[in-house]
Amino acid sequence: MLIAHRIALDPNNAQATYLSRAAGVARFAYNWALAEWKRQYDAWKADSSLPKPSQAALRRQLNAIKREQFPWMLEVTKNAPQMAIIQLGQAFQNFFAGRAKYPRFRKKGRHDRFSLSNDQFSLDASCIRIPNLGWVRMRETLRFAGKILSATVSRVADRWFVSVAVDTQDDSHLPPAENQGAVGVDLGVKALATLSTGEPPVPGPKPHKALLDRLRRLSRSLSRKQKGSANRKKARAKLSKLHARIAAIRSDALHQLTTSLACRFHTIGIEDLNVKGMVKNRRLARSIADMGFFEFRRQLEYKAAMRGGQVVVANRFYPSSKTCSSCGHRLDELPLSVREWTCPACGANHDRDVNAAINLKNMAVSSTVTACGEEGSSRRRKTAVKPALGEAGSKQ
Repeated sequence: MLIAHRIALDPNNAQATYLSRAAGVARFAYNWALAEWKRQYDAWKADSSLPKPSQAALRRQLNAIKREQFPWMLEVTKNAPQMAIIQLGQAFQNFFAGRAKYPRFRKKGRHDRFSLSNDQFSLDASCIRIPNLGWVRMRETLRFAGKILSATVSRVADRWFVSVAVDTQDDSHLPPAENQGAVGVDLGVKALATLSTGEPPVPGPKPHKALLDRLRRLSRSLSRKQKGSANRKKARAKLSKLHARIAAIRSDALHQLTTSLACRFHTIGIEDLNVKGMVKNRRLARSIADMGFFEFRRQLEYKAAMRGGQVVVANRFYPSSKTCSSCGHRLDELPLSVREWTCPACGANHDRDVNAAINLKNMAVSSTVTACGEEGSSRRRKTAVKPALGEAGSKQ
């Protein structure tokens, strides 16, 4: 399983300056290669005898000219520009495969990062050694054992992080799951999650809503500063720190909830929510985005896989709210404003969210029995889930 551990760095001023330079070199190399790729591709379309652009050819081209045209690149590790061009090649592969849009230029302050291959850095307890810089302190040690593949150093607001990608099969550091059976999880806006177990709904922190007034005030302050001034730079830094705080609060709540579910239950039923379509509702878009539904599903899938569990995703049009969990009667329609309803067939009174969670649990159990012949709870169940390499500090 590929997983990445994101760890905060604690650099001094000189080290932070070096990290900024390396990120700038990587950004410049990426943008230079993107412009050169487009120029060479247009030339190839006009004259097919010319070679098509590739990341390997662009890397050789940059190595041939950087000493004369870009001598400041030599002040940082050579991995920064080379890995940036390799990432551009991967971006074009995803574009031609239809998995992503056409690559765009990186912007300073938004894409401050650079990557290192596994032979260009080393770890020792809570320190990482970066070429041409030396040892930089990390806030914690690497949590996963396995083959280290790469590391990406990035800046979020005024903090630096390193994300170490590891190919690991060892999950012995995880506590054993309590194996409380199956559970259905219904996500919502009023409460982040409602469980089929009858527990009180899990409230969402709603950090964006809680800090919206301060966010507006800092945004107005930034807009009033003169472009290019030192005061505008300070105002932008304050706004960036607030955005980072909002994201951290949301991520922490999602990590706690998904870790709790993965530790307690071996089968988890959820809905396949159309988040992209849901945020088009102008009345609910802010609240939906503030909950982080997609991130919840992503975290839950890989954490359940690491503990031998599984996540069963219901069809997007599965009528979990409109179906009676007692007798199976299905309503023709159920407006979003109706939070409780009584089944006309059996007379059972239902809370909308609890009823949906129970139906999701029943769906997950029935699909597991149909697929496997029995409900498995093995810790070593094989799954095909792979978490993204940019995973932010998995809280196990």
